[in-house]
Amino acid sequence: MSELLPVVILISGGGSNLQAIINASQTGELPVDIRAVISNIDGAHGLVRAQEAGIPTEVIKHTDFASREGFDLALQNSIDDHEPALIILAGFMRLLSDNFVNHYLGRMINIHPSLLPKLKGLNTHQRALEEHRAGTLKEHGASVHFVTPDLDGGPVILQASVPIKRDDTIESLGARVLIREHQIYPVVIRWFAEGRLGFKDNQAIFDGQILEHGLSYDELTS
Repeated sequence: MSELLPVVILISGGGSNLQAIINASQTGELPVDIRAVISNIDGAHGLVRAQEAGIPTEVIKHTDFASREGFDLALQNSIDDHEPALIILAGFMRLLSDNFVNHYLGRMINIHPSLLPKLKGLNTHQRALEEHRAGTLKEHGASVHFVTPDLDGGPVILQASVPIKRDDTIESLGARVLIREHQIYPVVIRWFAEGRLGFKDNQAIFDGQILEHGLSYDELTS
């Protein structure tokens, strides 16, 4: 692909998924032009990662705004200045208003640390361990999905799983899930850049077919 897909990446923290995307773009594996990395947290380490890669960074602190809508509008204006074709949430820890989400509907994706629709929301590793001990959950993982107004409820594109071990802690389980996140996020972004992935009628479309439940990375690579 000769043209690079213009993207903006939103972060709030360390930016390990951002680094995976940067690495894939630098090797030519991922045909994207990262036009900006924007954080709502001043001092987020992901900003350092972006700066070291020569990527422009911005900080728009949500605490500077009296309302979620005010923050979202400022964020939207900043994103739109860069004219991205895709907005990538990479550890962006803010609830977004419906107006903001609908403005980017079909061109904003997120990665969530669970096998959606299981364990939406926060503290997924702790909750996965609790369910495992209760005998109701055997595996955990990560999901990439389109963002819709339904929190963590947009159509799933790609998932990767990890087994839950008897001696797992939140940290050990989370570390294994993070490895899977780094594997699957660049894959989905590449699909979008290549025109293989789209969004229509609140559904993910891959190679012209509706993804009813999302694809399994493990099956694709087995």
